[in-house]
Amino acid sequence: MKHDAVRGAAGTASTGIRAGAGSRLFDGLNAVIMLALVFATFYPLYYIFVVSVSNGSAVMRGDVAFWPHGFNWDTYRLIFKDPSIVRSYGNTILYTTVGTAINLICTALCAYPLSKKDFYGRSVFTLLIVFTMFFSGGLIPSYLLVQKLGMLNSIWALVIPGAISVWNMIIMRTFFQGIPAELYDSAQIDGANELTSLVRITLPLSKPIMATMAMFYAVGHWNSFFPAMIYLDEKVKFPLQIVLRNMVVMGEMSSQSQEISGVFASVTATNIKYAVIVIAVLPIVMIYPFVQKYFIKGTMIGSLKG
Repeated sequence: MKHDAVRGAAGTASTGIRAGAGSRLFDGLNAVIMLALVFATFYPLYYIFVVSVSNGSAVMRGDVAFWPHGFNWDTYRLIFKDPSIVRSYGNTILYTTVGTAINLICTALCAYPLSKKDFYGRSVFTLLIVFTMFFSGGLIPSYLLVQKLGMLNSIWALVIPGAISVWNMIIMRTFFQGIPAELYDSAQIDGANELTSLVRITLPLSKPIMATMAMFYAVGHWNSFFPAMIYLDEKVKFPLQIVLRNMVVMGEMSSQSQEISGVFASVTATNIKYAVIVIAVLPIVMIYPFVQKYFIKGTMIGSLKG
């Protein structure tokens, strides 16, 4: 019996050692894979920034890889002296702010009644709304509609047609359904109507989902260029993404940039393109850390609660 106990203890110890070594190996492989993924994600952004602050001659020779060569801020000085880029940046901020506000208001006003189980015709309205996720009139009918409504070449052509995302509305509706019905009953006893309940009860309790939807919508507006390319005619109304597209895809630069680049000998077209990309991405990168906790919580609760 004593020998069996000794052998059992030895076997358990050896199994524990093998398990410990396997666990450490697994953790090490996971760490290597995660580091590789982080590098693959972060390096392109880092490289774009490095090129934007490097000397144009070094960039053209291909000397820039991990560290800037001839570090300078001339490219950014040039960009902010170009009125077309500054104007398009302001347009993008305006379109994003107004569009996100409209999106949140319309999505909440649609999701709130559909979250009520006693709402008459809720299933029918939900079916009609979900139908639009899979079928649409197409580009030409959408353009003709915007034209007939007199919204061409205006901000409303960019923010009204996409006022509601059905998928985001469903997530918000699911979140609203998780709010206890007793709160609404108490508010109705105190004389509150549905609009008061929405403003005073639902929205204050829905900060995570509202922050999440605001992030979704804002990123969509900030990166959007196709609606502006279709509906806008005047260059003074172009958002930053259209200017960036023209620079990167078509190689177009404004006459002001071409004239100023003659003063800054260290700046090339490549420096300008990469610097504009940095400026376009920077606001979203700066805002995301502040809404990350709401972003994760709102997405998980809005997706899982029934």
